Amino acid sequence: MKNLDLTEIRHSLHRLAEPSGYEVETHKFIVSLLNDFHPTAIHTFENSQNILAVFDSGQPGETLLFRGDFDAVRVDETMAVPYASSTPGVAHKCGHDGHTTVLLGLAERLHQSPITRGRVLLFFQAAEETGEGAGKLLETNILEKIRPDMVFAFHNIPGEPLGTVICRPDSFTCSVISCDIELHGSTSHASEPLKAVCPYEVAKVITDRLLALNRYDMRQEDFCLVTLVEFRIGEQAYGVTAGHGVLRFTLRAKDDALLQKTKAVVQNVVAEVISTQSRITSRISWKEYFAASKNHAGAVQRLQRAAERCGLAYKEKEVPFSWGEDFGLLTQHFDGALFGIGSGEGHPSLHNQQFDFPDAILPVGVALFRELCECGA
Repeated sequence: MKNLDLTEIRHSLHRLAEPSGYEVETHKFIVSLLNDFHPTAIHTFENSQNILAVFDSGQPGETLLFRGDFDAVRVDETMAVPYASSTPGVAHKCGHDGHTTVLLGLAERLHQSPITRGRVLLFFQAAEETGEGAGKLLETNILEKIRPDMVFAFHNIPGEPLGTVICRPDSFTCSVISCDIELHGSTSHASEPLKAVCPYEVAKVITDRLLALNRYDMRQEDFCLVTLVEFRIGEQAYGVTAGHGVLRFTLRAKDDALLQKTKAVVQNVVAEVISTQSRITSRISWKEYFAASKNHAGAVQRLQRAAERCGLAYKEKEVPFSWGEDFGLLTQHFDGALFGIGSGEGHPSLHNQQFDFPDAILPVGVALFRELCECGA
């Protein structure tokens, strides 16, 4: 069998581009390639599109898990490239096509040059963008049976020099959760607005108070970011006075403890404001939780050794990234590290319509993952 053309594989994945929870064809594509590398086992699951491939040496030793995600985001593709997304309104604008290609490249390397001790697990993760994939894998209890000693994943990082490895001990990404705040009053004919109970004033007070919670300095322990993502009152019905509305926010903090405190403050603010309005009711729904990626000191040291052996520049980040990553849930259960590989200083940002994973770092990721298999303490 000829060696994988990593660029061709990445472009094929980019073309498939399926959103979280609907990665059916991408799942089939990955499994078909994995079969060529003859892992000890390929596990698929009824509760998700997740895939877990096992390469077992048959000899005692440590068990390492490597993750690559493969869902796309709901962003229109605006690039004129021959491998553009074939799914309207969905495209790989976070680089998951590249992350998965690196993991497939590692599978090929493990087939060509098998490990001599222990096991390597390759976790191809669905539904990362919605914070569901890692939890779905944990629900199966398969990792409780296998018990990895360390878990690793990387994310490409626009704005950092191409191929530079970026990491830090403790939190690498923030704890994040989103919420919908529904406000219900009552409608009337638009010609009689005084007969309606419009939640606009309540919505404005809640929004102002929640945005006042922001502490923007990531260097401070009380860093907290409350972001308004939607403020909607009423509907596009010109004969009806607005009687209902929804506010949507994301909450971010450096660790789970502070996120939970902020979440409680949000609940208290809404309850307090609503208590002054007897004719308006509210309901809060929490969704898309991302645990902070807590990097274990031993895993970070191992990554530094691997980067050095691969001849790669290493940079320790001063503060965590403010975005969330579903891999954080695995680092809450197992020692490990999430790290970055620079996509280039002038590269378009994540989720930007012009973003495209840089093919130049595909072999970098494969080499680094393979070295992590070998450079244990």
